Amino acid sequence: MTPALADANNGNWQTAHRWSHLLSGAYRVRLTAQWSDHDDALMIALHARRSAHSIVAWRERHPGRPLVLVLTGTDLYRDIASDADAHRSLELADRLVVLNALGARALPAHLQDKAHVVLQSCSARVAVGKSPNHLRALMVGHLRSEKDPQTYFEAARLLAHDANIHFDHIGAALDADLGQQAQALHAACPNYRWLGPLSHDATRRRIQRAHVLVHPSRMEGGAHVVIEAVRSGTPVLASHIDGNVGLLGARYSGYFAVGNAAELAAKLVDLHLHQGLLAQLAQQAQACSVQFDAESEARSLKSLLAPLI
Repeated sequence: MTPALADANNGNWQTAHRWSHLLSGAYRVRLTAQWSDHDDALMIALHARRSAHSIVAWRERHPGRPLVLVLTGTDLYRDIASDADAHRSLELADRLVVLNALGARALPAHLQDKAHVVLQSCSARVAVGKSPNHLRALMVGHLRSEKDPQTYFEAARLLAHDANIHFDHIGAALDADLGQQAQALHAACPNYRWLGPLSHDATRRRIQRAHVLVHPSRMEGGAHVVIEAVRSGTPVLASHIDGNVGLLGARYSGYFAVGNAAELAAKLVDLHLHQGLLAQLAQQAQACSVQFDAESEARSLKSLLAPLI
């Protein structure tokens, strides 16, 4: 049960579609945006708040059948602290899935034993050679406040004088004001390009060709785009939040403070001027790659579901 289907082209849909494929050999899987009265054996629901109605309906109709709830970044780091529907979803679930290694610590203490870590996966791509003459940064994320595109905007403004550092940005304007800001920056700043929403395959090719992916989010459950970068041989500069550290590890050196555009800009300049730093960051990212392969994700999923069915 996912509140976002294919037309959304977001993280929820990517997770649901991939899990459907990974589980199809062992189970019959049905994807739906809202559960109705079907005779299913188990529900996997994405998003505690947005799936709350379906979760309640499932529990009322099938009180003895298992319910697995997959927690997003907005669930873990915002909604469960303030939204009654989201908190009720936590209580009704038999298992809570977190998508980064640190996710469980955001849960209330009495629910942490329900938590099960599943790290997402994607296919690997061969790293491509990149010019040493410039540095191309890429942000992939729809324009909304949680993704904090304004930090990326400000870093581009701070480096507008540096023709050797380029800022590309992929994502739809889910927030109209942020979309207007992106349009204005695209017109005013020669080293910033807003590319709008692209297909998943086109986005992966852009990630592959970038020198570095920039991921400035304020909250993340476990960003799939970070995994796609690592699996493409592209290092990441990421905000220092649990959702990113829980994927890349505490020793990863590519973090900057949330909202700190000056720190981000300085790191981009260092990566451009010192190719050894970029290579070191790429090596650190590559060391994370093995935990994001499909076999590992499938094993985690099946170990989660086997005791329930």
